[in-house]
Amino acid sequence: MKEPVQLDLFEVCEEQPHQAVLNGMYYERATGKFVSFVRGRRHFEVSPGRCLGDKAWKEKTMKERSI
Repeated sequence: MKEPVQLDLFEVCEEQPHQAVLNGMYYERATGKFVSFVRGRRHFEVSPGRCLGDKAWKEKTMKERSI
């Protein structure tokens, strides 16, 4: 009887070099918008006026997570 195969879902592929992948919400200085990234791909963007975060969160994100 064959033994079950167990996959390591968190294993880093050795063939591709390790690169930082953007995940989450960032502030893009070039456009002046908040941009959401999922697995390194741009998901959506929103202007600061339409963004649902409060003022403190927006200021913190603009300062600490700007790209």
